Amino acid sequence: MRLVQLFKRKVFMKVIYLSLGFVSLGLGILGIPLPILPTTPFLLLAIACFARSSKRFEKWLYNTKLYQTYVADFRETKSIAKGRKKKIIIQIYVLMGISIIFAPIIWVKIGLFCLTVFITYYLFKVIPDKD
Repeated sequence: MRLVQLFKRKVFMKVIYLSLGFVSLGLGILGIPLPILPTTPFLLLAIACFARSSKRFEKWLYNTKLYQTYVADFRETKSIAKGRKKKIIIQIYVLMGISIIFAPIIWVKIGLFCLTVFITYYLFKVIPDKD
């Protein structure tokens, strides 16, 4: 009886991790055009969830262009190339600028501006440049 319960729990946890992996993957994909959703952390979470639930999906995600573009360098070296940082910051400034312009409430505008400043600081001061 105990063995059956352990098996059921293990299967249940695999389903939970697999579901969380796909939700994280979806949010990571949405984060590509949307400046408020961070792409890389969601893709890292998806990889971690797939590693615990399905080696097949983990391997698949490792081999996608999405992973290679947004995660591979950062995950392996804990750094981002200067050229990539410049592309990231241009996208953030354009999309956040549009969001700030169309935000109807001043506090939302201020919050988006502060978020943009924080992202800029974090990207250029906290994350090291790749040599």
